[in-house]
Amino acid sequence: MLPWAVGLLTAVVIYLVFFVVPPAQGLGDYVRIAFFHIPMAWVSVLAFLMSAWWGAGYLRRQEMRADRLSAASAKLGLVFVVLATVSGAVFSKLTWGAYWNWDPRQTTIFVLLLIYGAYLTLRAAMPEPRRRARVTAVYALFSFLTVPFLVFIIPRLYFSLHPSPVINGSGSLDMDPVMLGTLLAGLLDATLLYVWLVFRSVGGKDKEALP
Repeated sequence: MLPWAVGLLTAVVIYLVFFVVPPAQGLGDYVRIAFFHIPMAWVSVLAFLMSAWWGAGYLRRQEMRADRLSAASAKLGLVFVVLATVSGAVFSKLTWGAYWNWDPRQTTIFVLLLIYGAYLTLRAAMPEPRRRARVTAVYALFSFLTVPFLVFIIPRLYFSLHPSPVINGSGSLDMDPVMLGTLLAGLLDATLLYVWLVFRSVGGKDKEALP
């Protein structure tokens, strides 16, 4: 059921992005990249959070399925953050003339890639399952503590070319309703895709581990 829902919603989002969403003022059709970039970035944060959650679950209960879910979530988070980085680099090239310019957001995302690349390297270097699960669970917990700073806080402390969401006087996003609806659909689609992939990667028997 979930794969069908993901496939249908993906088709709807693609249709909305390319045939319904109007060009944005100042960005034109380049704005369409954001409807893929933002959901990828969102899911990477969600995946790293869940990796830490399941890592904590392993430390509490010593159940290997929690370790498998934690590892699968971290791997997917790394995949999604790479996709967010690539789509952001394409947007950067089209709008600012260079794929990479060490903008604060690009710099912090590079650090995030290093942190979770080290997580996977650590898992690969430890053959004994229980010890690997214990050590990487602790690593996942401490690694996630850096995510809010790298994604939400540090980039806002410095000048950045990266566009930020505009908030109107009522506290909501100042965005065309069609664009907002498409973005929300994309966020839901990416989230469902993550849920399907993480449980598919470890087998259906682990579904009960979802909090």
